[in-house]
Amino acid sequence: MSRLLTLLALYQHGYEVGRYISLERLTEESKEDYYECLNRSSQRWHEGRHEITPWMNFFLAIVRRGYAEFEHRAGQVKAPRGAKTDLVQAAIAAQAGPFRVSDIRHACPGVSLDMIRQVLKNLRGTKVECLGRGQNAQWRLIGK
Repeated sequence: MSRLLTLLALYQHGYEVGRYISLERLTEESKEDYYECLNRSSQRWHEGRHEITPWMNFFLAIVRRGYAEFEHRAGQVKAPRGAKTDLVQAAIAAQAGPFRVSDIRHACPGVSLDMIRQVLKNLRGTKVECLGRGQNAQWRLIGK
């Protein structure tokens, strides 16, 4: 029960790694260390002189391992081919009026400037038109 309450406390404070990585599994994998830390933290409990530091260090190490595992797993997930093109096309389609490349770049974090320019080039003449020249040229959707 205490582990569930600890997980709830993490969620309430914005630490959501437990939604993706089982902190319970990580604790189970380190079961001997876990019980040793509980024992050390509980000594002199009845005197009111116990020390929470061993348990806290263990717990923070588990959370850190959870985030490291999550980062590793997330790094293995790759966007499907064409996903960035679709993202740029959706950002362009969402424009209500004239827009600049910088507007699309702001709407598509993680997409390179070259990719945005390539998509605009491919759509030019059929879906979009350029209203000027240079870096700050405005674009607009054809028919809007």
